[in-house]
Amino acid sequence: MTSPSPVVGDWYRRFNGALFEVVAIDRDDGTVEVQHFDGTLEEFDLEAWEEQDFEEAQAPEDWTGSVDVEPEDYESDREITAAGSWVDPLMSLDRSEASGYSEWPSPRDL
Repeated sequence: MTSPSPVVGDWYRRFNGALFEVVAIDRDDGTVEVQHFDGTLEEFDLEAWEEQDFEEAQAPEDWTGSVDVEPEDYESDREITAAGSWVDPLMSLDRSEASGYSEWPSPRDL
């Protein structure tokens, strides 16, 4: 069985379950660099890639796998965004200025 062609940014899984992303392909050197979910890097020859039994996979929902972040570091940020603290930037637009009217004098008035 042959593996699908490597594509930078795509995720793949070994049949033993190890999940990784292709982060670089160097056609001149004939290598594929991958980053495993835990952050470790590994490099394959293009020929060796073809001999492996990889399958395409979905990117993990938990983005913290390869990042050295503790859950308490980002949980508070997630809670704030979930609470709806985001404000539409268009709400601060002065509608009269958007219609062509302004409190500032135009160059014609000076």
